[in-house]
Amino acid sequence: MPHTPLPPRNRANAKSMRKAMTDAELKLWNELRAHRLMGLGFRRQFPIAGYIVDFACPEKKLVVEVDGSQHADTNEGDEARTKRLEQDGWRTILRFWNDDVIRDIDNVCQHIIIAAGADRR
Repeated sequence: MPHTPLPPRNRANAKSMRKAMTDAELKLWNELRAHRLMGLGFRRQFPIAGYIVDFACPEKKLVVEVDGSQHADTNEGDEARTKRLEQDGWRTILRFWNDDVIRDIDNVCQHIIIAAGADRR
């Protein structure tokens, strides 16, 4: 997978975003962290190709985004972001609404497992 150089500003932004996670991001992170979800290793607020994605599983080339209502009106930015991530070799980009994560975390996790191709134990 090609590596895009990372501006120092992006690294600093990602670090500050880790300290200010939304309730939905924090809830999902508690399911993903420390390989808790089927042994998959995730990074949070991970800088890729000039963007900072909410969660990334480098081993499976999987990105998970948790979106609020600000993403309901337009998909143009999300589409451009998805294309750029795919150019860097990220094969799957999943998007979940904050409300879905808060209300139905089990279904969100199941969807991530299926997308990652991880076998159930």
